[in-house]
Amino acid sequence: MEELYKIKLPAFEGPMDLLLHLIRENKIDIYDIPISFITGQYLQYIDMMRDLDLEIAGDFLVMAATLIHIKSRMLLPVDEVTEEDQREDPRLELVQRLLEYQAYKDAATILKGKEDDSLRVFGRSPQEEEGEEETEQPYLFDVNIFDLLGAFKKILDTAPPEVRTITKETLTVKDRMSAIIGMLEEADSIRFEEVFKDNVTRVQLIVTFLSLLELLRLGLARVYQEKEFGSIWIINPERQESPEGSHHASF
Repeated sequence: MEELYKIKLPAFEGPMDLLLHLIRENKIDIYDIPISFITGQYLQYIDMMRDLDLEIAGDFLVMAATLIHIKSRMLLPVDEVTEEDQREDPRLELVQRLLEYQAYKDAATILKGKEDDSLRVFGRSPQEEEGEEETEQPYLFDVNIFDLLGAFKKILDTAPPEVRTITKETLTVKDRMSAIIGMLEEADSIRFEEVFKDNVTRVQLIVTFLSLLELLRLGLARVYQEKEFGSIWIINPERQESPEGSHHASF
């Protein structure tokens, strides 16, 4: 991909966050991780981040090597001589690290919660369908980069193969940023999928996603989620003030 589309994020969750995200998303028992499956999922995210030209820290590659090593150990024949309860599970160290990291994140969340509330309430989107019955305002939760990547992956998977090359004269990050800002000027909040509704090729989708990440980095947009792995909303921070004590994604 051309340098034009390359965007670096100053803050980025690490490999442990990605693993925990995959475990939650796939409803996996952390004490019984299907290492082959989770390794495949992890490598897919790494490949996607590379395709997007997102900066990948060395820790991500170290974790990839660790997962592959654990996977290879689990493929080795079982030592029949050793008692079953004395056999070492190759996943044990990884599970312990994940549990310790999750405990650390939970403690950090509790401390942050003492400073502000963990929930945010917004009104319904102005783009709601006509005649739709009014419901309670949704509570919106913090979103991390992997939530966005996961949501974008679902959109990207439905994109048709490329049929032509899109050059910087026909599509730029700057142009897409302006388009997204225009959408946010018309509405206080829009669904994540709405940003991509006019994109028909993989390159268009990728450039639009990078444009959204840049807007988030600059503080010109914010993203929230109705619930874990639920719908993602993009918020105009200038037109919709954050209720006191809300969380938002930071990049």
